[in-house]
Amino acid sequence: MKDITLLSSPLQGFTDFRFRNAFHRYFGGVDTFYAPYIRLNGKLIIKNSYQKDIQPHNNTTLEVIPQVMTNDADEFLFVVNYIQSLGYKELNWNLGCPYPMVTKQGMGSGLICDPGKIDQILKRTHEETDVTVSMKMRMGYEHAQEILDVFPILDKYPLKNIAIHARIGKQLYKGGVDLEAFQKCIDNTRHKLYYNGDITSVAKFREMKERFPGIDHFMIGRGLIADPFLPSMIKNDTTEYPKDRWKIFSEFHDTIYQQYDEALSGPTPIKMKMQGFWEYFSQSFSNPHKTFKRIKKANNPRAYQQAVRENLNEG
Repeated sequence: MKDITLLSSPLQGFTDFRFRNAFHRYFGGVDTFYAPYIRLNGKLIIKNSYQKDIQPHNNTTLEVIPQVMTNDADEFLFVVNYIQSLGYKELNWNLGCPYPMVTKQGMGSGLICDPGKIDQILKRTHEETDVTVSMKMRMGYEHAQEILDVFPILDKYPLKNIAIHARIGKQLYKGGVDLEAFQKCIDNTRHKLYYNGDITSVAKFREMKERFPGIDHFMIGRGLIADPFLPSMIKNDTTEYPKDRWKIFSEFHDTIYQQYDEALSGPTPIKMKMQGFWEYFSQSFSNPHKTFKRIKKANNPRAYQQAVRENLNEG
């Protein structure tokens, strides 16, 4: 489907520059990657890991948009200045994160219920900088009406787009997406909307495209890690995997494993990192539980490599 744009949703701990570069090289299909959020925690200092993730020399082959998580105008403006110094023209604002450790501090989806604060931050940003602002949101935290109450504020500003995950924050990732609520969003804002949520297969994508014919930008998060071939299959409008599917996946896996192994210190961090990925990867195998169990049982690098070989042989 050439008339649609696919975007990689930012997932903290997963979609950093190593993953993005390897994904782009082996699978393709994603037009734009959103970098996982920069969070300052009250100090106007950007951590090294955040800096490394969006350094232009680490993102030479793909389009990347930085993201910020904050409820403070000074922090927002500080990050704007930083990303502009690197040559970026757009900053995405995370009002979507559903996790309680974030929402309890009035950030992520926990900020959607405070239109006044959102207005204050957007006002200062548009008065004091020339950055392009885009949004990543949920429907709200407690209920789907929250986003509708914010739209009159958002409509005052020249936002590039609003990507909406069609759940409320307190759902986390449980329960289904609320397509009726997403339709209300379409009906109640002048801004361009991107759809996000539960695109886990070509069939699911086709269902969403049919349900929302006016939407031409779709954001994929967990589904893209679980099945890295998904974006290119959507683009090619096919449900057929390449004949050398497991060879491609194996090379992709080995690339990110080697890079994370070099970046992390010791066997435990790399084990935990790859376990996180396999929790998603396993969903593309015929027996996800058995596939993931093998990885979890592997308690040293050699056992891990053996578990990976067994999984790929079964695949």
